[in-house]
Parts: sequence; structure tokens; C-alpha cells
Amino acid sequence: MEFLNDAEPFRIKMVEPIKKTTREERENLIKEADFNVFKIKAENVFIDMITDSGTSAMSSKQWGGIMTGDESYAGSSSFYRLRDSVQDIMGFKYVQPTHQGRAADFIMSQIYGTKGGYILGNLHFDSFKGHSEIAGSIPIDLIIEEGRTANSNPFPFKGNMDIEKLNLFIEEKGKENIPLIIITVTSNGNGGQPVSMENIRSVSVIAKENNIPLMIDAARFAENCYFIKEREQGYENKSIKEISNEMFSYADGCVMSSKKDGLVNIGGFICTRHEELFPAINQLAIINEGFVTYGGMSGRDLEALAIGLHEGIDQEYLKYRIEQVKYLGEELFKRGVPIILPTGGHGVYVDAQKFYPQIPQSEFPGQALVVELYKTAGVRGVELGSCAFSKKDKETGATIYPDLELVRLTVSRRVYTHRHMDVVIKALENVYKRRDQMKGLKLTYEGPIISLRHFTAKFEPIA
Repeated sequence: MEFLNDAEPFRIKMVEPIKKTTREERENLIKEADFNVFKIKAENVFIDMITDSGTSAMSSKQWGGIMTGDESYAGSSSFYRLRDSVQDIMGFKYVQPTHQGRAADFIMSQIYGTKGGYILGNLHFDSFKGHSEIAGSIPIDLIIEEGRTANSNPFPFKGNMDIEKLNLFIEEKGKENIPLIIITVTSNGNGGQPVSMENIRSVSVIAKENNIPLMIDAARFAENCYFIKEREQGYENKSIKEISNEMFSYADGCVMSSKKDGLVNIGGFICTRHEELFPAINQLAIINEGFVTYGGMSGRDLEALAIGLHEGIDQEYLKYRIEQVKYLGEELFKRGVPIILPTGGHGVYVDAQKFYPQIPQSEFPGQALVVELYKTAGVRGVELGSCAFSKKDKETGATIYPDLELVRLTVSRRVYTHRHMDVVIKALENVYKRRDQMKGLKLTYEGPIISLRHFTAKFEPIA
């Protein structure tokens, strides 16, 4: 027996105290925040699972890199180290840093988006939907059926794009009306579910046949590569970097929020293999981000990212990372809490419709669960359901609710221990035992962009 596999592949060098609050205090805090956990001060959160974006604990090597980062405005040596890391791991020659992933999304939407054009994806996430809405493009989700509903089906790649639907959509709408295809790895909107190499390869073939550019949203690419190694035949003996190189070889470029698998607190980039596109990408970066070799990032953050990308593809780290998420999911499932199975790479997704079957989507069952979990234990999750992903029918104005009504509990990288996971397990078990007592919420403010309303929405309890 190999006992070393039972422990984290790191030791703790620095700690950060976290604050405990009372139930009464949390009830007042959530009321003051209009029942939206985004508005709660982080100091009043005990375990923060609202996102895994920018919340990683950096390594001693990364902190060392912070001290040596080159802050030159133009031609920073830290930029070239980042470029070299990206080229080594992803294979793209042309690399433009941005201050975070949304800036890369914006540049991508400006380069490829067309008014009225359809942008096809496995399951677009909120930030790109917002950019496409502003640009006038229409994002279309073509996730496979196994990934469309919250269930315990053990299908290993629920992030896959439906190849039959993709071909049919291109045939019906015309390839000239489809400026871009995006594959998000892993698929954030349905549980951090991975996309298989076979599926990426098949989508790439279709894209090339129809002369449609293919981009990869690479925020969690390393976790996706690990799942390919573990679950897809023929990849069990390949390294994570080898898998990454192949995965990106099928795409024209990628965008990345480095705040996930880059293991840093800020940053992003957009890449392309097409020299003719790079000047336009550079110009958009200069206008919105800063000069091309810093792109809205400080030299120290460029340096930390150059290091973090290599740490993020370390197999031992990824094994610990994904097994911690699996532990949380399995323990919740044992207690009857309805979750998406198999668990994904960066968090556990609770099926709020099954959790609160008495609450219709019009009364935001996912948001109700998020609020009650915070009241119970100071654990902050996030709703990915009727608030985050509803849309309006352009002709009738009627609300179109998403197929999935989820609560995402993300696990920050290298931050929390298994004992923290146990707190979450016990808290959610407690909320589940009281589920019949819960009522929904009424939306009182949504803001001008419906696809981004969950960040600023206001609610009140239904009496």
C-alpha cells in the first residue's frame, strides 16, 4: 500500500485566519445584501465557494517570482517567460496577455463576432454570453443530452458537444452565419464536466470542413486533460503536457482566465496560431488593456503565471485537486443530497430542483439554497440556474428558464483542507433535512444585461 497517496502533495507555509459569525449575524448580513451573496463582504464568509477564480493559494516558487517580476512597460522579460510557458504547454505561437479572462473574451468577440451571427458551443458560460449579447451575436449551446440534465448517469464526458446537432445546425443556418465555435474545457455550466479528446477532434474536423474558426475556452484545461488521462482509452500513459499539446492542436486559438488552472489571483490571455489575426488582437489589447507585452497585468503577475501554468499541469497536484472535489461530492451523495455525478474538476454542483421540488424556477430555488447555506454555516456558494441563465423571448418577452437549476460549490485550489469540506458536508446535510420548510425568492432588481444579472440582482423572500 502506498500511504503517500493519502496526503496533499504540499505542506502549508503560511496561514490566513478566517472569521466565524453567528446565525443571527448571518441572517442580518444576507438581508442587508438583498439576499445576494455576491454583496456580502468576504470577511463575513467562513468557507468561500462562490468561485474558484483567482482564489488559488500560490506556491513558494510563484511568490519568489513575484519578487523578480520585470515591470518594464514594453518588452518585459516576464512576458517572454509567460509566452514560452504558453507555447510549451499549449503550442500557440502568438500570445496576448489580458488582465483577466473576460478581457480575452471581449477581444475574441470583437475579432470573431458578427451581428446576428450564431456562436456555437458546448455550454457557454455567463461572461461570454454577456459579451456576445453586447456584440449582437447569438450564443447557442449544443451540449450532449447526457450533460443537459442534472443526473447521476456515469457518462464520463458530459461536457461533450453534440456532433449530430452541430452538423444539423450548420446545415440549417448556413456556415456563413456561424462566425465561431467555442469548446469550453471543462464545461463550467453543468458541473465542471470534461470534454473528450475524441469529441474535440470531431468538432475540429467539422469546423475545418466548413471554414469556421474553433477556439477553446481554456480556463480549466489542466483538469480536463487529467480527466482525459483517467477516463479516455489511449491516454493513460501520456503526460498531462502531451495531452494538452494534442488538445490545443485541434483549435485555431484559445482564451483563458488564468485565475483558474493558471494558479494565480489575476490574469488571462488570448492565443492564436494565425499571424494575420495577431495585429488586430494586439490593437484591441492596446486600446483596452495596455501595451502588448503586459496587457493589463503587472510584471510580477506575468511571472507568477508563467510558473503557475507549469505547476497546474503537475499530475500529483491534479490528482489531489480532483480527488478533494470527489470526496466532497461522494459524502454529500451518501447523505441523499442530489448532485451531478460524476463530480467534475473544480466543484460540486447541487441539483436545486430536486433539492427543493416545491419551489418553481420562477421563485429561484437555487438562489434560495445559496441563501440558506450561508445562513446555516457561513458557506458561500453560487446559483447557476434561473437567475444566472434565464433569457427573454425576443418576440413575447416571456422568460425562458434553463434546463439546469444548480448551486455550484467550487473548491479553491490548494486552499481548504478536508476538514473544511466536512463543514460544508454537515451544513448542507442540515439544510437538506429542513428542505420542506423552505420557500422561494422574488426578484426585485435585475439590471440592464440579463445574462449578467446574478452579480447585482436583488431579492426578497416570498412570505
